[in-house]
Amino acid sequence: MRAARGFTMLELLAVVAIVAVGTAAAALSLGSVQADALEREGERLAALLEAGRARSRVAGVPVIWRVEEGGFVFDGLPPGNADLPRHWLDESVRVLEGEAPLTLGPDPIIAAQGVTLLLGDEGGEVRSLRVATDGLHPFAVQRQP
Repeated sequence: MRAARGFTMLELLAVVAIVAVGTAAAALSLGSVQADALEREGERLAALLEAGRARSRVAGVPVIWRVEEGGFVFDGLPPGNADLPRHWLDESVRVLEGEAPLTLGPDPIIAAQGVTLLLGDEGGEVRSLRVATDGLHPFAVQRQP
């Protein structure tokens, strides 16, 4: 008698299950890439706002951070101090409308203020993250539930 050739149903089910688990893991990891990019933008913005705040205090002039097409700008920095970056690392980052501009100084204590960063397109999932200060402490990323 000749042995049957091919795969058993159990072997085929095992392969399909392995492929399904791998596909699910890959799909879940894609969402975290977007979250990591937003977290990186938030931390970077907090550091830039603190740099602008420090330069405002040193120069004794008010500095305003505002959003512009394709990025942001620090208005009021004296010549030689205007070398802060003006663009997002990820081009799809945007600020929630109506939350800018921010006044960064020159006073050591400023008004409580912040901005909400958004990442993603309107057709898909949009992630958000808030960068804010209470006016006394540095700007920092605030985790949202």
